[in-house]
Amino acid sequence: MYTQLVRASLFASLLVQVGCGTPTAVQTFDACTMPTQLTSPNPKYVWTPNAVRLKSQKLSDRVFAVYDTNADSGSEKGIPSATSGGFVVGDQGVLLVESMINRQLFCQMIGLVRAQTDKPITHVINTSSHGDHSFGNTFLPAGVHVVQHQRTAEYIAAHFQEDVAFMKMNFGADQGLDEVRAVAADTLVTDSTPYRVDLGGIEVEARYYGFAQTGGDLFVHVPSAKVVWTGNPLVAAKPAVPWLLAGHAQEVGTTLSQVRAVLPADTLVIPGHDHPTNPQGLDFSINYLNTLRSEVSSAKSRGLTVDQTVAAVTMAPYQGYAIWDWVHKVVNVPATYAETKP
Repeated sequence: MYTQLVRASLFASLLVQVGCGTPTAVQTFDACTMPTQLTSPNPKYVWTPNAVRLKSQKLSDRVFAVYDTNADSGSEKGIPSATSGGFVVGDQGVLLVESMINRQLFCQMIGLVRAQTDKPITHVINTSSHGDHSFGNTFLPAGVHVVQHQRTAEYIAAHFQEDVAFMKMNFGADQGLDEVRAVAADTLVTDSTPYRVDLGGIEVEARYYGFAQTGGDLFVHVPSAKVVWTGNPLVAAKPAVPWLLAGHAQEVGTTLSQVRAVLPADTLVIPGHDHPTNPQGLDFSINYLNTLRSEVSSAKSRGLTVDQTVAAVTMAPYQGYAIWDWVHKVVNVPATYAETKP
């Protein structure tokens, strides 16, 4: 039944009524006319793309968050969720934030858009190069404008197959990733020049604040609605902690603090893998990074080895994330140790 509803909503997206006349063809999403089916989660992986059911949440008349339904019950327990995104509806078209990891999740997202509007999708912003945020670009129809940071586009061009292999290793080789391909961006955002687009009645801005998990992380703002998508720099609210996959603990903390300082108190914040939160949702990650750097520095100054530092820097008040042992002990502490001066 779920598959039939998705296919029906997507078929409806192929036609739009103009007045009382004959339906006129608009965008076609060929990939989404093929049947899909939810599978069971594979406990081997943090989350299983083809087992995820996305939902949308209306944040304002024109702005919607899209996220894993499991986030509603699992986030506060520290259970990781699939990628979050969203969409903004203007008079002239729709902008997507993220395009998801594979055909099934991309098509779910399109179905959620079509449940709200039949306006064409005109823009997609990818907050980073990570495949779970950008592989869905493969399935965009011609004419959709793809926006990325310059370094994100460069990374995808140079390392796309490496990222596909990484995603297969972490999410499974049976999740439809053989069909994804690199898609070149149409607009490149730079460090000093944000991207702004008027969709007709509502404006969206993509801005780079500094290194936050990758070299090209974009934060997507809808100023009039007081909404921001953070991408992975804020992976989720408490008890989740940042993933320092490329290190740079100090820079990540500085960037998150800069973003936190500019957000009005009533901003709705959509993390990279969670349901919407508020600016206070950033505080836990910022405090974690500050404490991490302080404790690792102290351990290294006492002559502890990296293994001894991992054992010593327990940070009990920040535990609770279901994948704490991997993120904190395997990734974050060693990365911070390596970049800390004696």
